[in-house]
Parts: sequence; structure tokens; C-alpha cells
Amino acid sequence: MEQDDLERYRGELTGYCYRMLGSAFDAEDAVQETLIRAWRGVDRFENRSSPRTWLYRIATNVCLDALESSRRRARPMALTAPASNPTGPGAAWDDTALIEPLPDARLKAADTDPEVVATARETVRLAFIAALQHLPAKQRVALLLCEVLGFSVREVAEFQETTVAAVNSALQRARATLAARVDAPAPPAEDVQRALAARYADAFARYDMDALTMLLHVDATLSMPPYTTWLRGHADIQAWLTGPAIGCRGSRLIPTLANGSPAFGQYRPAPDGGHDPWALQVLETSGSRITAISFFRDTPRLFPLFNLPARLAPG
Repeated sequence: MEQDDLERYRGELTGYCYRMLGSAFDAEDAVQETLIRAWRGVDRFENRSSPRTWLYRIATNVCLDALESSRRRARPMALTAPASNPTGPGAAWDDTALIEPLPDARLKAADTDPEVVATARETVRLAFIAALQHLPAKQRVALLLCEVLGFSVREVAEFQETTVAAVNSALQRARATLAARVDAPAPPAEDVQRALAARYADAFARYDMDALTMLLHVDATLSMPPYTTWLRGHADIQAWLTGPAIGCRGSRLIPTLANGSPAFGQYRPAPDGGHDPWALQVLETSGSRITAISFFRDTPRLFPLFNLPARLAPG
């Protein structure tokens, strides 16, 4: 087996580890550790399973080890009550508390079947990742391997050195938990989503609050990880953007994709006429409306991850 035979699974392993851990950076570390362990143990690989199965067994163990020493990640909406009339972003959580975004570009799978690609996108959406974090680690493993990645219950039982009955029980409990926590409708078709994102980018660039408000669901949320403040509803979002966040007027947006959703690198105007990095915006959509906007503010870490420019020069 050549090293390239292992590397071809990096994209789908990244998606698996991200779903397990809720952090793009932790996922990259877990995938790297998985590939190192696999390469070091390649002489012991006896072709009793496929390379993919073998890698997922290793990745599962790496993730379970990581979860033993970490706390559950969440979104700001799950950690604090919404602030009324906020004057600032609030206190900042540390970078182990919150779910982090993942570039779609890191999800490139060995299998290019359209159904597989669609499933990969659907199951990295922020709402789904947040719901997964409520599952005990072994329930998370069972659900992801069986229902997202297509492994059999028997294979998962072998991964975890347990019984088929135990995996079936874990699956049943995981499904019940997700059913209670994932109530968001499916996102619109890709062309509808692209059109909605383009209208949002235009409205935000012009800082046209009326046009932007027309795109928002009545219960839309705005959050600013890692900060605690978050908002719900047209009035509070508009009040924030025209009050404490008025410095965003004149921003430039660079499109990208995160968590199967439209995203933008936001750059705020600087005194020299250029634009400085401010936030990675990730849109969540349903039907013809935006249901959530996350302004991820950790630009020193996130912009390099998304291959976004460090700064936009004047002109």
C-alpha cells in the first residue's frame, strides 16, 4: 500500500472527525494522527478489510481518545440567553467551547457519487453538528458510521469491540435525541441558495437594511462566536447592524463555502482605504429565507483555513 492510497481518504476522514469533534482544527489534528498511525502500522495491514474500513477504525479510536479529555462544544444560542439592546459583543468564550466552521473545500471525498456528496454537505451543517454534540461519543460513532457513511452495524460493532445489539441500541437512542434537537427544514436547492446568498451579499455591501431584512426569516438569529451576544428577529438584528456594528458599513465580502452553506469573508473599511478582516459570515437558509447568520470573529485562525486574503489593499 502506498501513502497516496491513504491520502485519498483525507477529505472524508476530515468530515467524519469534524462531525465527531465539532472543530475544524481538532478534526485536522485527528486526521493527521490517523494517517500517521496508519502509515506506521501499514506492515500489519493484512487486507482482511478495505483500506477505508481500516482507516475509519483508526479515526474512530483517535476521536474517542480526544473526546475523553474535552467538553461538549455548542453554539452561543445554547450557552447564553439573548441580550436585549446589546451595546457590544459581550465576553468571549475560549476556543474549546464553541463549534467552529469547516471549509467545504476540506470535504473532498474519494467517492464523487452525487448522493454521497449531498449527504456529506447536509451532515456538516451547523445545526446538525450542534445536535450531534449532545450524543454520547459512542452513539455519535454509531450514527455517523451507519447512517452517514454507510458502514454496517456489524462493522461498527467490530470497530468498537462490542455487540451488534449494543450498536443497534446506541443507534436507536441517537436517532431519538437527534429527532428532538434537529427541527430545521432542509435547505433549499443549490441554485436557490446561491441566488439568496448573492442577494444577501449585495444588500450587505450596500448596507441596505430594508433589502437585507426582506431576506431574513422572522425568527432569524445573528451570533458572533466566540462572543456571547446573540440576537433573534428582524428588529434586534437591524438595531445591532445600525448601532454597535455600524462600522460594518462599507464592508467588502469575499464568497466562500462553509458547512455546506454560503459563506463570506467580511472585511471592514480601514483608515488607509483598504479593508481589514472582520469575520467569517456563514449563512443558514430554509426556503427563500436566511434563518441564521454566524459572524465567526476569530479571523487570525479562520481566514488562513479558508484561504482568504489577510487584508484587502486600497483601490
